[in-house]
Amino acid sequence: MIGFFALFCGATVANIFYAQSLVAQIAHDLHVPVALAGSVSTITQIGYGTSMCLLMPLGDLVDNRRLALAASLIQCLALLGILFSTNATGFFIAAFLLGIGAVSSQIVLTLSTHLTPPEQRGRVIGSVMGGLVTGIMLSRPLASLLCAHFGWRAIFALSAAVMAATLTVLSRVLPSYRPVSTLGWGAAVASTIGLVPRVRPLRERMFYQGGLFCIFNMFWTGAPLLLQGRFGVSQSGIALFALAGAGGAMAAPLAGRIADRGWIVPTTGIALLLVFLMTLLSGWSGVAGHLLTLTAAAIALDAAVQVNQIMGQRTIFGLDPTIRARLGAAYMTFLFLCGATGSVLGSWTYVHGGWAATMGTDTAIAAVLLLGFVRNVRRDRRATAEGLSPRPAPPR
Repeated sequence: MIGFFALFCGATVANIFYAQSLVAQIAHDLHVPVALAGSVSTITQIGYGTSMCLLMPLGDLVDNRRLALAASLIQCLALLGILFSTNATGFFIAAFLLGIGAVSSQIVLTLSTHLTPPEQRGRVIGSVMGGLVTGIMLSRPLASLLCAHFGWRAIFALSAAVMAATLTVLSRVLPSYRPVSTLGWGAAVASTIGLVPRVRPLRERMFYQGGLFCIFNMFWTGAPLLLQGRFGVSQSGIALFALAGAGGAMAAPLAGRIADRGWIVPTTGIALLLVFLMTLLSGWSGVAGHLLTLTAAAIALDAAVQVNQIMGQRTIFGLDPTIRARLGAAYMTFLFLCGATGSVLGSWTYVHGGWAATMGTDTAIAAVLLLGFVRNVRRDRRATAEGLSPRPAPPR
């Protein structure tokens, strides 16, 4: 069942990113004004961010099975809306709903942790996240490939069929999980925000992974521009480069097993250090014109980011199970905002300073993350030496 969860989450989240490779084609076909062309891809991400903030906390209140199935059904209907859209307004409405429905991936991930013994939780998170990340990394090259041969609607037709099939299977295999809570929806959303200042492990993992996700998005925003301009790589070549980067997702299952062994803190430090080194190597490779080392750096960078993500989710999902969905909502919403910031910074730094400016900014962020990690480790060691608890339990 975990393998199917991984497949479902990968297919679900991939829907958010298909349009990123098809902006020009969609905008031309639906007569989207030039000033709004960028919205073709961002509207789905806005929907996803909205659902994580406002709908994911419901995982602590209502039956997770019904919530996941309802969100997945929204995605299926939204894909049909995109497939048959004839104007920009219809496309934007359907694209926003597509992002709303993508929250089903996070609900299924959270539910899988409720169904798993604590000693196996990291392995399950790693397996599901491996599928999710693979879906993200394959989404852009797959969309580009199908568009080149069958037009931009082809990927949404394929996805509609896949999501309909997975929804059918999900309705049969997904067990119910009914949380015991007396909170209303508004109180749950408000308490989600309140968890951030009160739960130190949540803040720390948001800091680490938020920074890495910003770095990740800066890299993958600037890399296609570098490949096309500096190396003269074609669109197909850029897609192959992205496929190579997807190899980093293979680290997720291994990271889950490492987390279950209790090696979260040292693994976090190694991941942060590796990202720092890979930003330096990526910057040098781009400026010096070494495509092979740039590809290797991309794979290592992706792997390190995914490993740290598993460490973060293993930590967060190991806290109070009665607030698990809200912890995940706070964590993922912050990561989404950091990723969006990274995309903007990636474009801005590349336009104004080239690849060196983009990777220089990435390196600076990675250095701040490393310093923060060292500070946190030293603080926890002092607290342990003084007989205090370095990790206070989160409030219920």
